[in-house]
Amino acid sequence: MKLHDLRPAEGSHTPRTRVGRGIAAGKGKTAGRGTKGQKARTGGTIPAWFEGGQTPASQRIPKLRGFKRRFRLEYAVVNVGRINEVAAAGGFGEPAPGAPIAVNPELLLAAGLIGSLRNPVKVLGQGDVDRRLFVVADAFTKSAATKIEVAGGTAQILELPDEPLAALGVEARGSSAAARTPTQTPAEAQASPSAPATAPQSAPGAGAE
Repeated sequence: MKLHDLRPAEGSHTPRTRVGRGIAAGKGKTAGRGTKGQKARTGGTIPAWFEGGQTPASQRIPKLRGFKRRFRLEYAVVNVGRINEVAAAGGFGEPAPGAPIAVNPELLLAAGLIGSLRNPVKVLGQGDVDRRLFVVADAFTKSAATKIEVAGGTAQILELPDEPLAALGVEARGSSAAARTPTQTPAEAQASPSAPATAPQSAPGAGAE
């Protein structure tokens, strides 16, 4: 094996195609560009966005106006009038004598007033209310809450705790007996009768004669 025996790998180098060098070369005459036309001319490159003269898509499509918040809160909405109608038809069950009709998101889903429980429920104020309702939802419009309360009912907003709650019988994190016991200041400790009396300390060297 000598230097003149070295050859590049098969197919790694392709010779440049020479066009316009006669019919025998395979790329003579029209040089692979076809017969006439815009693309056969020098400088006949057409931009990718050119659509032949018709109004381009960048002008046909309306401009973007405004924006949508990525973390917007979308409610499942229901009107108080529809709740009142279902309650009048017994769709939420019969309440105890003298008690209001209880309405919560699960009952609204069972009655077909909302589609799912994935979104929070908001009660809107369209319609009339003529019976006592105890409605539990994530949000109420001002008119909806007013109509429910005028009819003798209650509009209860679901409130989720900001921090995890401790289990029953377990003290909350960070709370201890020391934290619940009020601490005394030095002045209060001296004024307290239960505080043990301390003997005054003598200065060093006093009494040694």
